[in-house]
Amino acid sequence: MPVTLGPGSASNAGYAPLATAVAAEPRPRLTTMAPRQHTLVVIRHAKAEQVAATDLERELTDQGRADAAAAGEWLAAAGVRPDHAVVSAALRAAQTWEALAGGAGWSLDADLDPGLYSAGPDTALDLVREVDEGNGTVVLVGHNPTMAVLAQLLDDGEGDVEAGNAMATGFPPSAVAVFVVEGDWADLEVARLTGFHVGRG
Repeated sequence: MPVTLGPGSASNAGYAPLATAVAAEPRPRLTTMAPRQHTLVVIRHAKAEQVAATDLERELTDQGRADAAAAGEWLAAAGVRPDHAVVSAALRAAQTWEALAGGAGWSLDADLDPGLYSAGPDTALDLVREVDEGNGTVVLVGHNPTMAVLAQLLDDGEGDVEAGNAMATGFPPSAVAVFVVEGDWADLEVARLTGFHVGRG
C-alpha cells in the first residue's frame, strides 16, 4: 500500500518532503567577537623654561612650541585623530597640548588633570583605564620619568622593531609613542608599539 504523509490525502498536498523541510530551517551561526581595539599615544611635554615662580608655571620655550607642533604634524600624517586627551595640569604640558593640537589640526579640548603632574606610572595607567570605552584613541601628555617608564612597561615587545629600538635609547621632551591596545581600556596591561617619534620643529 502506498504510504502517505498527510492524513486522508493520497497526493500529500501541502506537505514538504522531509529533506526540504530540514533544509528550510534556519541554521545557527557561530560568531566570534573580535577584541575591542584602541590607540594610546603617550607623550612627554616639550622643552620648557628652567625658571618660573613655581614648577607648575614653567612655560614652553619657543623651540618647545615648535617641537610640539612638529610632533602634532607627524601624528596627523600617521592618521591619528584623538577622541580624548588627558593632559597634566602643569602649564608646560597644557601648552604642549595646544601646540600639538595646532600642528595636527585637532580642535579637541583636553582634560587637564592635576593628578597627572605628580603621578607615577601606575597612577598614570589607572587614569587611562578609567577612560570611557567609546573613546577609540586617547592621548596622554605628562612628564618624565613617568611617561618614559609607562611607555616601556606598556610595550609588549611584539610591535615595530625600529620604533622599539628608538624608544629604548631615551624618551626626550616632545617624544611620542603610539600603541595599539587590544581589549578594553579598563583591562589595559600591555600594548603593541606601532610608532615612536621625537618632534623637532
